[in-house]
Amino acid sequence: MSTTIEHTGKPNLFEDFKAITKHRLAISVVFSSVAGYLIAVGREVDFVVLAMLAIGGYCMVGASNAYNQIIERDLDKLMDRTKNRPIPSGTISVRAAFIIATLLTVIGLVTLYLINPKSAMFGAISIFMYVSLYTPLKTKTPLSVFVGAFPGAIPFMLGWVAATNEFGIEPGTLFLMQFLWQFPHFWAIGWFLYDDYEKAGFFMLPTGKKDKNTAVQIIMYTIWTILASIIPVFGFTGDLKLSIVAATIVFLLGLGMLYFAILLFKRMDAKTARQLMLASVSYITLLQIVYIVDKFLQ
Repeated sequence: MSTTIEHTGKPNLFEDFKAITKHRLAISVVFSSVAGYLIAVGREVDFVVLAMLAIGGYCMVGASNAYNQIIERDLDKLMDRTKNRPIPSGTISVRAAFIIATLLTVIGLVTLYLINPKSAMFGAISIFMYVSLYTPLKTKTPLSVFVGAFPGAIPFMLGWVAATNEFGIEPGTLFLMQFLWQFPHFWAIGWFLYDDYEKAGFFMLPTGKKDKNTAVQIIMYTIWTILASIIPVFGFTGDLKLSIVAATIVFLLGLGMLYFAILLFKRMDAKTARQLMLASVSYITLLQIVYIVDKFLQ
């Protein structure tokens, strides 16, 4: 099998690289890590470390996504959403994708290790859980979302660990926020893409169906996400602090997300599920921005 990237249309190595690494997802994860770093250091930013964190983070996420597409290449052919990805469409061979994934893994781990060993350790845990546990479980059990929430929650806390070389209650709280957030987020995706996922045999919803029980669980986890997000305002999360004003803003943002979760319970349709997904992305992004600004104003 050739190690070269083979194109069915006009050669575009950059576009293929973006696709195999899922660049939009990777960039959002990098933003999460950068946010965790800035929340830890405030105005005392080491831009070299920040750049290394961004590069290492992108490489680790990109590698995970590339491995995922290698493993799911036959399933991706079955879904409208994924059939045009590089491997099923034939623009990148499996061997080329594996080489890209391996290089990204090495570069990512080395870069994170140069920041500090703990960062590399959490990066390695993240990629292992995503590729070896979450990916194969998606076709076997709805618990795959629970397993996938662990690597998905690591980037936010990774930024703090990169800044401090310590793992304590502060990064643990950041982890908890993003861990709980992933349930309503991915269940919303699983709802509005239910028919497409069903073609590949993916189990993404907690009950396996678009029913009231799933909708109730989405509401419950949304509430827990909001509560976890304002824990630092009470002053028992060490150096991770949140002002009353910032906590109020975060809480109000959370109510916006909760509105769509409740609306999904009432309407039970794909359109509202997609709106909830978009609201969840806005929530976690704005939450991180609020935390950063609040840190800089302290």
